[in-house]
Parts: sequence; C-alpha cells; structure tokens
Amino acid sequence: MSSREGDAATAAAPPPELAPAAAGDLSAAAERVAADIGRALAEGRADVLTDEAIQALMAAVCRSYAARVEATGDFPPLAARSLVSSTDVMVTASGLLKSANLAVFELGMWQSWTGR
Repeated sequence: MSSREGDAATAAAPPPELAPAAAGDLSAAAERVAADIGRALAEGRADVLTDEAIQALMAAVCRSYAARVEATGDFPPLAARSLVSSTDVMVTASGLLKSANLAVFELGMWQSWTGR
C-alpha cells in the first residue's frame, strides 16, 4: 500500500467522537438536550442556545419528522401533554414558513392536494 493509499484510508475513517451514533444513543442524547433546554427556559434563560444551534437543531428535526411521516404515516410532532403553547406553535410555524419563503396560502393548497 502506498503512503497515499494509507493516508486516504486514515482520512476516510471519522474520529470516534464523530462516528455515527446508534439510533437509541441519538434518541437518548436528543431527549437529554431537550430536557436541558426545557430547564434553561424554565429558569428564564432564553439565550441558552446560539442562533446557529437553534437553526441546526430545527433543520435536523424538520427533516427527521418529514422523513418519519413519509416512511410511516402521520403522527403528531408534539406529545399530548407537551409544554408547547399555541403561541409557541404559531410563532414556530410562521418562522418556518418565512424561512422557506412560503405563505400560509401555499400551505393550505399543499394540505388540500396531499390530504395532510
């Protein structure tokens, strides 16, 4: 094996801390992060996450939820006894639509076409 091949093999393997996590590990980590954020918000610390962290989490959760719905069918994204208020939902939905350059009208049309 040439030194270039050895370098390529070494570079291809991610460091252990960046290796993909098992689904159960990732779910447990996500639940811990959600609990930590909830505690911080309960303490009045709305700036616990940077803008970039919120954007990264929102993008990952949106994609994960959409992929799950596409694969298994519709399910509510929030638990029945969630601490998320109606205002929280509307602020988030409005922000998501604005970020994707979509209007409420377009959402309504898509819902009527897809039955969702």
